[in-house]
Amino acid sequence: MTRAPLTAVCAYQPEGSAWQGGALHDAPQQGTDSAAADLLLNALLARMTGSVSPAALATAWFDWASHLLLAPSKQQELALHGATSLARWWRYAAAAAQPHLDPSHVIEPLAQDRRFTDPAWQRWPYNVLSQGFLLQQQWWHHATMGVRGVSRHHSEVVTFVARQLLDCVAPSNFPATNPVVQGATLAAGGSNLVAGAIRAATDWAAASGAVRPESRYLPGRDVAVTPGQVVLRNDLIELLRYDPVTPQVHAQPLLIVPAWIMKYYILDLSPHNSLVRYLVDQGHTVFMISWKNPTASDRELGMEDYRKLGMMAALDTICAQTGAARVNACGYCLGGTLLSIAAAAMARDGDERLASITLLAAQVDFTEPGELSLFIDESEVSYLEAAMWSQGYLDTRQMAGAFQLLRSNDLIWSRRLKQYLLNLPDRDSDLMAWNADATRMPYRMHTQYLRQLFLNNDLAHGRYLVGGRPVALTDIEVPVFAVGTLTDHVAPWRSVYKIVLLADTDVTFLLTSGGHNVGVVAPPDSSNRSYQVATHRHDTAFIDAERWHACVPVEQGSWWPAWEAWLARQAGPLAAAPPLPVGLEPAPGRYVLQT
Repeated sequence: MTRAPLTAVCAYQPEGSAWQGGALHDAPQQGTDSAAADLLLNALLARMTGSVSPAALATAWFDWASHLLLAPSKQQELALHGATSLARWWRYAAAAAQPHLDPSHVIEPLAQDRRFTDPAWQRWPYNVLSQGFLLQQQWWHHATMGVRGVSRHHSEVVTFVARQLLDCVAPSNFPATNPVVQGATLAAGGSNLVAGAIRAATDWAAASGAVRPESRYLPGRDVAVTPGQVVLRNDLIELLRYDPVTPQVHAQPLLIVPAWIMKYYILDLSPHNSLVRYLVDQGHTVFMISWKNPTASDRELGMEDYRKLGMMAALDTICAQTGAARVNACGYCLGGTLLSIAAAAMARDGDERLASITLLAAQVDFTEPGELSLFIDESEVSYLEAAMWSQGYLDTRQMAGAFQLLRSNDLIWSRRLKQYLLNLPDRDSDLMAWNADATRMPYRMHTQYLRQLFLNNDLAHGRYLVGGRPVALTDIEVPVFAVGTLTDHVAPWRSVYKIVLLADTDVTFLLTSGGHNVGVVAPPDSSNRSYQVATHRHDTAFIDAERWHACVPVEQGSWWPAWEAWLARQAGPLAAAPPLPVGLEPAPGRYVLQT
């Protein structure tokens, strides 16, 4: 397919803007001492508020409260709802107090809410407590949603905050109102609470940085053990080349670009669930980027550095070492977004070294970014910028806190119940160890990512600049394979699906069961896995996500073999593995060990 040259686009730059050519200059250097003082104050406040902007919360609350004040019909509806719910609860409480009666529940918890599933919660008075809590939770959901005139974002923020506050006071969190904890305490003579307090103190010390928690899974010993070599090291990446294990390999190698928010070995966990080992066993020559864990000295690294020192430096090395004219590339999460940017720039500039692109749970359109959008608006980003400005990077605890809040029942309250009140043993796995092994993100890069991609959605709208010129996803002509995961709260699958609309090429879209991480780590022997897959030809009519989901048949099993079969067709014929130069040191290298 041939296209007319892309017309140059002039990006609007407000007078006095800190943005120049897509890069953010430190505000204190561009402004006055008072600007630095503002940033310092916000940075200090961010440490006390978990980097959640109080101004953003206040704005959302005022938007909701003021519009609710101007909506007498909504007030009447809520008053009637509250009175009806209270009357139903009183009737249930009266019936539940009688031993010979077993009244039906007034309300059932949501499918994902497992706080009150134990049979002990069906006894009086705990059944009355749980039913009252659920009715209150339902009322607040109605109160914070559907108020005429409130912006959707503010409505979602207020709903989220209300849910968090209610979760704090759920009867399942306290020994006095939790029958399961009371039973465990009687059986253990109170030792569960003593041991739980010790574990809470240990976790607090680990969270404050006073001690480093030990892990059974260490990179190079238990995980990230697929044999290979470090073949490139620069200021941002180590490039790992994995040793071939088959007598013949495909002609075109594969480059994997993982997200830099976490360590790369999510794709090379234990041997039984390592995607890298699986691909090597199928005859693919696999290269993997291992990102450096940035420090304050790396604050000026930007998105363009990640493209040049990461994606493009790796591509140059692979072509030089293997002699391959073309390379298949796979990007996971943020790595997939970076790969899309690089691929669009390469297509614009006539660089034809990419043979195909695979995007794993990666977004290129941020119109519907999922629950993370709760933390992304101008106020929040400005507040977060101040926190990053003071330290030079986004700290791992700041990122972990946001993800934990999104799934507070599972990652905060349920965990504390099991560990601190019931003293149940921790579930330890390679995936959980990887999840705790987070990395920092440089100030400049993360600011550019939040503003240009999340807030402005520049990539999807053809405004994202590479080398001072905009790139367009429609320039990508190589085949694309995109994977979405059904319950992803980081990159919702409907958002991932938008690559079908934006790329003017054949796109094979696969939707698999599971979430952002568990859905991707799906070895062939996985049980209870399923997926849907279909190819959209570039010259056929667009099919929306809901219709696609309803029409495409469901296949049982792991999605890895389906992708590998597609990848093998892009990777060329099998031939004897060529001799490759000796690396700098054995995999997994040094960067993955940085804490």
